Amino acid sequence: MRFVWAVVAFVIAAAMIGAGIAQRTVFQGPSEATESIQTDGSTAYTLIDGSVLGSLPGAQALRVAGDGEVFVSYGRTSDMQAWLADVPYTAVTLGQENAVQTAVVPASVSAPAAETTTARTPVGSDLWLDEYQQTGSLSTTLQLPADMSVLVASDGTAPAPSDISVTWPIDNSTPWAGPLIAGGAVALMAGIVLYLLGIRHVRRSRRPRRKGLPLPVTEPISIADADAADKGVISSSPSRRGRGALGPGRRALIAVPALGISAALFAGCSADAWPQFTASDSPSPTPTVIVPEGQFPPAVTENQAAKIVSRIATTVAQADSALDATAAETRLTGPALAERKTNYTLRAALPDRPALPAIPAEPVQITLPQTTGTWPRTVMTVVESADATSPTTSIMMMTQADPWSQYRVSYIGNLEASTNLPELAAPYVGATQVPPDSSFLVMQPDQVATAYADLINNGQNSTSWAAFDTANDLLLPAIEENKKNRTDELNQTGQGTAEISFSATAGAAGPIALATLDTGAIVAVNVYESDTAKPTNKDAVIKLDNNPAVKALTGVDQSATGFTTTYTDQIFFYVPSQGSSDKIRLLGYRSSLLEAKVSP
Repeated sequence: MRFVWAVVAFVIAAAMIGAGIAQRTVFQGPSEATESIQTDGSTAYTLIDGSVLGSLPGAQALRVAGDGEVFVSYGRTSDMQAWLADVPYTAVTLGQENAVQTAVVPASVSAPAAETTTARTPVGSDLWLDEYQQTGSLSTTLQLPADMSVLVASDGTAPAPSDISVTWPIDNSTPWAGPLIAGGAVALMAGIVLYLLGIRHVRRSRRPRRKGLPLPVTEPISIADADAADKGVISSSPSRRGRGALGPGRRALIAVPALGISAALFAGCSADAWPQFTASDSPSPTPTVIVPEGQFPPAVTENQAAKIVSRIATTVAQADSALDATAAETRLTGPALAERKTNYTLRAALPDRPALPAIPAEPVQITLPQTTGTWPRTVMTVVESADATSPTTSIMMMTQADPWSQYRVSYIGNLEASTNLPELAAPYVGATQVPPDSSFLVMQPDQVATAYADLINNGQNSTSWAAFDTANDLLLPAIEENKKNRTDELNQTGQGTAEISFSATAGAAGPIALATLDTGAIVAVNVYESDTAKPTNKDAVIKLDNNPAVKALTGVDQSATGFTTTYTDQIFFYVPSQGSSDKIRLLGYRSSLLEAKVSP
């Protein structure tokens, strides 16, 4: 019976081990799936839709091969389609039954004016979340959601590479292969033990059995026999040298190969050949953010904003070094560009004139993008300077005019260390842009600059005095101090023969406003401050002996009619919502010399 059970154990072991090995060999499926995309090479751009990339689960390994430069970028599908709207391109989409199909999409809008004089290139667009460029072939691993797509190009002029493939990993783990092989090894060992026990039983059953002998009649023992018995008797029967045909040593030699086979089988089983029972770490709960239904996505992501700020900082730094207003204009606009142009003019004429503060490249502390699907787009950022010797915190409004333009800084100011920003939406939620004439705030954004200019002109007599938090306003005292110094300076040399007057007006740039979580808004405005010095005596003249900046801007050193000097203020306010008891609060500002001219 022991042999029967041993055979059964051997059969079970063979079946289990065979099944485990088969799962890891002949029955194991492929480890990846590849989709080849072939285009006719008739367009300069190929757009691979997110549905194609997400047709199978897992990360997407993209490989593109071409004859020359290979360019790959990814971003939101809607943004990429907008960027490609003025040129024909090849669209790769998912058709019926998940079949990949290609089609040429013709241009739907006219090319932007900027592209009529410059060659179109996909490199460096602010719309891309990331981009890659290499010669010959390019491989990268992505994991994009369905609302993002991949753009493939060469240099923007030559046909896009037509050899494209996407590879997805396939889960071909065999979690029961390990247990089957382990169970088969146990059954094998049990069969070996049963087989050895069976052999031992058979060998014992074949030995001759001893029969009992009749006892002799008891006789009296003589003294001589007793003495002989005391001396002992040596037996002539042979002694046993073992307990059976197979000793313990031989059984050990038989068991060693079985253990070796089991160890070899286990060595070929990787971690994916066993069930994974370890519970994954539970993610920590995060605050729930409710995005309004139908709201557009934010214009940029946090990483995208950081890259844009870094690019702006690099370009402006190069322009500052070369005094190149044309280069600065590629990344600056509005009041931020106007102050730079004046500074370049002054530094070209006055070598000791200091440059304006550099735009910090990192780290970006706050990103507040506008939620929109159209253009122009606005993003507010707060960037802290990494320079430990002169740390500054800058607040900026960046705008993108159209899909083909880069983001440009329109307003920039410095935040004080004591400034408390209002509560803002998360970067992945974004904020709506408040219209200039919005009546949902305590003051319309397009009226804030005029109201603050009146505050500068009239002080406590201004009709807007009660609307602003003047107690914590640092700009107003600075303006008053500047007025006093200019007046004292003129009186030292021209008292009784000259006078100076001051006025403030709303600047030429329109306001930019982004909503806060409490339905208020951060509003950036532009205010001009002007002072006019003119003689009161017809024989007197105004000389510029102590004002080289005005002399450099006007090109003269004296005037009988006087001079008018204008400063530009870029000011950031927090404007509360309608019905709030809070006042309009100054957040940050920057004042710079804008222009000087001879009075008419």
